[in-house]
Amino acid sequence: MQYVKIKDVIVEQIESGQLSPRQKLPSERKLAELFDTTRVTLREALSLLEAEGRIYREDRRGWFISPPPLQYDPTLALNFINMAKQQNRQPLTELVRAKSTLADKTVSELLDLPAFSDVFQVERVRYLEQRPVVYVKNYVRPEVIPTLLDYDLSLSLTDLYREHYGIHYSEVRYRVSTTSLFGEVAQKLRATAGSPAMLVQRLNYDQNGGLVDCDLEYWRHDAMCIESSAKLVNEH
Repeated sequence: MQYVKIKDVIVEQIESGQLSPRQKLPSERKLAELFDTTRVTLREALSLLEAEGRIYREDRRGWFISPPPLQYDPTLALNFINMAKQQNRQPLTELVRAKSTLADKTVSELLDLPAFSDVFQVERVRYLEQRPVVYVKNYVRPEVIPTLLDYDLSLSLTDLYREHYGIHYSEVRYRVSTTSLFGEVAQKLRATAGSPAMLVQRLNYDQNGGLVDCDLEYWRHDAMCIESSAKLVNEH
């Protein structure tokens, strides 16, 4: 199958260092000419590479070589900025919006709220080396952090909670699933509609066991990998 051979050639060039992280690939037309193939066959090869996290596409800009993914360890209490810096990456946060809003059905269920409850909604884009990699929607219980909107929300929420309210996370519950990027989320991540993504859902509890907030993280699927370890107890 020709598209598999094309994929293997590009993988070999990536692994040998001939193609470097974030390097832009030639246009699809040029690649089809180089491999003496059709655009249909070439796109099958590119789709395989994208599925494997080897390359990513930016809307109207073309295909790029994926840099190493961020190692995401759910067992470590690290915010995005500290997680990135610990791995010698360059993080940046852009605030999209922050407002008080009526909780929808999903958020009400996640935060265990009664009908017609208000929540603080904070939406941000996270970058690594100036590439947008994750769109985060935070939903915060107003009775827990009543003056949230008064602060600079491009900074870490966990630091804000600790420094201004004496609240720190003592338990985080995760749910990880696959999804696709659409609408504003895709636009902010410079992704084409329908691009694959990882959805990380987190419920965050304070030191007294109270539910503080939840967040929905829409990750470019090639930009993160979940790595963790666990000590197992032998049963006798």
